[in-house]
Amino acid sequence: MQYKSITKEEWDKTLEHLLLSYAIFASIDNEFGQDYELIRPADIARISYNKPKPATSLKSFFLPVKENVTSERATEKPRIILGIPNCDIEGLCLLDEIYLDKEFNDIFYRKRRENTLLISSDCIGIQEHCHCLSYNVKPYSSKNADLAVIKLEGTIVLRIITGKGKDFIEKIPAARSLEDKNLISVIEKEQLSTETLLATSNKGLPDYKKTGKLVTEAKAELWEKYSARCVSCGACTTICPTCTCFLLIDKPGFEKVKQMDACQYPGFERVAGGEDALFELQNRFRNRYMCKYAWKPGKFISLACTGCGRCIEACIGKINKNEIFIELAK
Repeated sequence: MQYKSITKEEWDKTLEHLLLSYAIFASIDNEFGQDYELIRPADIARISYNKPKPATSLKSFFLPVKENVTSERATEKPRIILGIPNCDIEGLCLLDEIYLDKEFNDIFYRKRRENTLLISSDCIGIQEHCHCLSYNVKPYSSKNADLAVIKLEGTIVLRIITGKGKDFIEKIPAARSLEDKNLISVIEKEQLSTETLLATSNKGLPDYKKTGKLVTEAKAELWEKYSARCVSCGACTTICPTCTCFLLIDKPGFEKVKQMDACQYPGFERVAGGEDALFELQNRFRNRYMCKYAWKPGKFISLACTGCGRCIEACIGKINKNEIFIELAK
């Protein structure tokens, strides 16, 4: 793996210069936690490095909650998204499989992907509900992102992952090849330390494949028990990096609006005549887990859950999916 290094001061100046030609979104700490913001020069010093994880998933940059798919589009600046955790990078792989399919290509999604440079952030430390490693997702990127960033004291280290990332970094004269093996060793130790924390905090949690088998075989009593606290708000699916269901709504003037949908909403599967296979709450609740762990693995290569834990954090009913899986695994 090829690394480049640049001083933090030079990196900040580089970002300020890049703002002339790019729209840059970066992970920033605020009074509510941590999330992506469209940065201005004054925000550069506030950028958070290597801290998991933004409240919003990467999905929102490529699949807006609502968009008119028949209106004319203005030309947009190329984008840089800085500080992406690898769980979101892995989640984007599933979106790519779905929306870049050769036969059903989404032109708006494709344009956004081509117009965006992805800079991931190695996670140093974990949050309470992080469990990416249980699904064999590392807390750092070695593929799919264009670059990865690690901040070590006064130095920014950039790991080159794709050709697009290499072309980008070659335009930054201040970025030099990293020859200091001690720094690389420090990075590897931080990566291993985070993996150890993840393994320790998620003991007893089954892996992705086993979870699919457990969910498929689970009895109705389990779904009744846990769905009793669900309020059908759809927060879990909305915040998820891989959930992509949407409605296509006809508007006057032959306009069509694409709007995010969620399998937890009442009426999600209602059809003409009023029939609804997911009318009962427990069936909608089960549907989400079957989709992620049983049905999507049968259709796609990429994971439908990357262990970010956002659905647990967003749940109004305080439902912890990992508790369900650990109970099933006993």
